Amino acid sequence: MGTKLFALMTMLVTVCSYAQQDAQFTQYMYNTITINPAYAGSRGALSIFGLYRTQWVGLDGAPETSTFSINTPLNSSRLGIGVSLINDKIGPTNENNFSADLSYTVQTSADFKLSFGIKATANLFNLDISKLNPEDQGDAQFQDLDNKFSPNLGAGIYWHSDKAYLGLSVPNFIETNRYDDNDVAIYKDKINYYLMGGYVFNLDKYEYYKFKPAVLAKMVEGAPLQVDISANFMFLDKFVLGAAYRWSASVSAMAGFQITDGLYIGYGYDRETTRLNNYNSGSHEIFLRYEFIKNNSKMTTPRFF
Repeated sequence: MGTKLFALMTMLVTVCSYAQQDAQFTQYMYNTITINPAYAGSRGALSIFGLYRTQWVGLDGAPETSTFSINTPLNSSRLGIGVSLINDKIGPTNENNFSADLSYTVQTSADFKLSFGIKATANLFNLDISKLNPEDQGDAQFQDLDNKFSPNLGAGIYWHSDKAYLGLSVPNFIETNRYDDNDVAIYKDKINYYLMGGYVFNLDKYEYYKFKPAVLAKMVEGAPLQVDISANFMFLDKFVLGAAYRWSASVSAMAGFQITDGLYIGYGYDRETTRLNNYNSGSHEIFLRYEFIKNNSKMTTPRFF
């Protein structure tokens, strides 16, 4: 194999060792529906979300992720629905996940609701061997894959109020061998478990200044536990500034601005704390969210999540 193949396999091993089998996001608190179907409709309005992330800038074949989603409650019922698309590129691989989400919500107290969700996903996986430049072009283990289809199912629960949330989810229950010619699994998607939570503190009596700590834990068999810890401050319901730490992996800075009542823009920057820091200039993430808010309606959760 050529040096490109060696570099790719080294990077894939690194990716898997940090539990990044599913695409990772620094601003996960705004992109919850990609990992937890119970989030669908929880904001009480039709919400459209788009995000682009370029990771490890300057490293050949580094991950690039784009995601687009729509979710909404169904009229005055307890149901919520959502659809999402995630495109994830790593080296010679290009993966598309199309998901449909359905949630059901019950009122558990005067302030809290509990939502249950299920997710159905269609995965299309592509592998372009020409980007690897293997010495033996006829090697049966290294052949192109074009839109290899695999289905999956996931589920989640989401307990939330206007000031707090707690979620547990498994987006994909089915383990999939992405490349298993000759009974050799070169890349395998394992089951990822997510636990997340956050709370909004009002820092003054007029609620002009808010503080929200949040945490996301990712667990996958054969890899270390990955924990993201973040702290965001919101000023005048318009400006957001924050920082985050991904345990033994990276530190991040975040900023956001509520342009109009419905339109919000956010940006995040990551810097590695591992040896990968010597080979890239960091990771960038930007997103837009637009929500169709009816007159005199109240969002079921703060703009923080």
